[in-house]
Amino acid sequence: MDNPLLPVIAAAAALLLGLAGGWALRSAASRRRLARERAFFGLPDGAECVLVTHRDSSSAHWSIPRHDALAMLGLASVIENCGAHAEVAPHDTGLQGFGARTEFCVGDPTAHRRLAAHLATLLPGVQVQPGDASGVGRGTFVIGGSSYAMEPGAVEYVLLARLTAGEGGRPVFLAAGQRPVTHRAAVRHLVRNRARLARKHGSDGQFCLLLKVVNSQSYGPDVVEQVAEVTKEALTKAAAHKA
Repeated sequence: MDNPLLPVIAAAAALLLGLAGGWALRSAASRRRLARERAFFGLPDGAECVLVTHRDSSSAHWSIPRHDALAMLGLASVIENCGAHAEVAPHDTGLQGFGARTEFCVGDPTAHRRLAAHLATLLPGVQVQPGDASGVGRGTFVIGGSSYAMEPGAVEYVLLARLTAGEGGRPVFLAAGQRPVTHRAAVRHLVRNRARLARKHGSDGQFCLLLKVVNSQSYGPDVVEQVAEVTKEALTKAAAHKA
């Protein structure tokens, strides 16, 4: 006589094997995603990185402006997920060159010294206008012969870049914006789209995206559109204009 428990035991064993197999597949996929993320950000387990930001000029002590602080919090989750460690440094403090450790440089290039230096060195095709005496035109980007001026609270632009240079090969991430809210918007875009950007550009690729923040007076950093990928133009030094 057949044992009536055999079908039950076989079904339970099949279920357990299926659950174990599914868990193994999910674990493997999770490990692959983490490996891609670590490679994209240049943050292997235990790595060191630096977050470079503005000083808040309205404070008597060193503090970080609100939008930049919130941008840093967004990056902190990525850094922690990769198992790395971060140092926060003000933009006007002497730092080493680039490439030895991953760097996230966030701010307004007309006031952020290290960010301005990175643009001049790594993105020579980008010009940032200082504006006239009254401040009109300040922060306007000129890239590939096209100008991108902001309309405060309505249309504002920010550059999001991943660049590799120097010894060590660790990337430099730039969020260079026209107003503080745009820095936060660029970091959000990077964090939310990191898997897609990693697939597209890989662990060695460079990119420079021009993003537009729409109606920040109503939506804050939430509505962001990619205007163009301007990597080629930004990496190529602009031709000097003849007088």
